[in-house]
Amino acid sequence: MNPNNASSDTLSMILEVLKFLLPSAFVFAAGYLTVKNFLDTETKRRLAEIRLANQNAVTPMRLQAYERMAIFLERINPNILITRVHKSGMSARLLQSELTKMIRTEFEHNLSQQIYMSNHAWEMVKTAKEEITKLVNVAALKLPDTATGVDLSHMILQISQQIDKMPTQVALEYIKKEVGQVF
Repeated sequence: MNPNNASSDTLSMILEVLKFLLPSAFVFAAGYLTVKNFLDTETKRRLAEIRLANQNAVTPMRLQAYERMAIFLERINPNILITRVHKSGMSARLLQSELTKMIRTEFEHNLSQQIYMSNHAWEMVKTAKEEITKLVNVAALKLPDTATGVDLSHMILQISQQIDKMPTQVALEYIKKEVGQVF
């Protein structure tokens, strides 16, 4: 056998294999890329559908959370709170206790709503609650032990009037603004 002939046969055999192999490789690569692109697009579409379905389910709950927090803030507004809690003949200490208890109870009743609100909105609500509780306690400290519930009510309202903007109002305005931006 001639060495040139052998290398020529090997080269010719390689060329014959490449004639079939290269087109097949191109077809395979094109098919692979097409299927991969389709699957990627399909996955993105399904994720978008899932997000939309979740958003449609969560949106009413988020709105309800903001509504409940608005109600909470209105209920702990000193003017409204005193009207709801004060009973004739109450001492200042008993009224103080009942007011702080009512604020705490209302807040605890709405604790679960924080998962539907932004962190900042929830912090605003918590701050309002703490500031109103502090207002009640400061008013009580300014009175003698013999003071009546009426005395405490007057002191709370007097201190409230000296505050530029009540913490409940600040938090409520923020919640309204956030709801307007989000929804």
